Amino acid sequence: MTDEAPLPSERRARLIARVRETGSARVSDLSRALGVTPVTVRRDLALLVAEGTLEKVHGGARIPVRAAGLGAHTGAGTGIAQPDLASAGRADPLTIGMVVPSIDYYWPEVIRGARDAAHGGARLILRGASYEVDQVRRQVAALVGDDGGPGVDGLLVAPPVDGPEAAELGEWLAGLSLPVVLMERRLATGPYREPLESVATDHALGSGMATRHIAERGHRRVGLVTSRTSPTSAAVRRGFLAVADELGLEVALDLETVPLFDAGWTDEAASVLDRCAEAGVTALLVHSDREAISLVEQAQERGVHVPADLAMVAYDDEVAGLADPPLTAVRPPKAAIGAGALELLTRRLAARADAAASRDSDGGDAVTGADRPVHRIELSPRLIVRASSAPRA
Repeated sequence: MTDEAPLPSERRARLIARVRETGSARVSDLSRALGVTPVTVRRDLALLVAEGTLEKVHGGARIPVRAAGLGAHTGAGTGIAQPDLASAGRADPLTIGMVVPSIDYYWPEVIRGARDAAHGGARLILRGASYEVDQVRRQVAALVGDDGGPGVDGLLVAPPVDGPEAAELGEWLAGLSLPVVLMERRLATGPYREPLESVATDHALGSGMATRHIAERGHRRVGLVTSRTSPTSAAVRRGFLAVADELGLEVALDLETVPLFDAGWTDEAASVLDRCAEAGVTALLVHSDREAISLVEQAQERGVHVPADLAMVAYDDEVAGLADPPLTAVRPPKAAIGAGALELLTRRLAARADAAASRDSDGGDAVTGADRPVHRIELSPRLIVRASSAPRA
């Protein structure tokens, strides 16, 4: 069984992106591009036109003329109407700094989501950092302008979150004079542990879905492999163990390993397979795709067949579908993370502009738009079922 059909919100995000490429598109072209029927396209267009995201034309739709700037429109993938910054006293385009830990795995789709949500009315300046606090701080400082950088209106950041140095970084980010929205991260600062604004995937929910799928396929002795360097691993482990306990599964293996690119990976992968054989594990959840694919390859070299001898589910779904066999995987809503973060940032900027315009009459906070509450948005991932988790014989 293969479940590759996008959710309606994802399909509409792709539809908006397609129209945005040329400014307008016909129903027939959109139907072919999206792989859906013309009836489905017309239904989506009717909804998007009603929301004001698109404008109806004969045989199709186009981007409204007013969307040349960051006027009110619906951001890709989230359905949240963005504010009209021009009406709040903002006429020039925004400049948004974006700092991500990688530009070649996981994060490219997040970046695309933010870019599409900007709708051409904001300039994104991208900086690749790492999972190191000092590197993230250096890149943010350069964007803010302390080191002669461009100076930005707001920041989208995916910082480290564990340890005292990460806590200090969070305090520094919270103290900046411009709004910050976290992507796939959550941080709380100050004496009362006040959260920073964020958009993140519920990774515990995702790993729980994978665990339920494994159980439904008939597996009772299960295992988990996570990367000790990934900020996502803790939530993946929490969700896996909670659902395994709920369903009465025996967790016979729970290991953290070095990532694939580490010199010690080959030995640790061999140890994982040895321990699976010793403990009688019949199904594994592995974070992330790269490590899962390598484990499949090494298992096959040993004569261990996937899924007949060992079922496998990956977490991330970056390249899981290209494995042999294609891997069942949990897919976080990466593009929606970027789009949602951009939308939160523009709303915060609009609140600041409103506060600045009214500060003389009502004493509003002209720096932060303090009347707007902090938003912490949590999005749900999907389970994509492929050949690597066939029912147990």
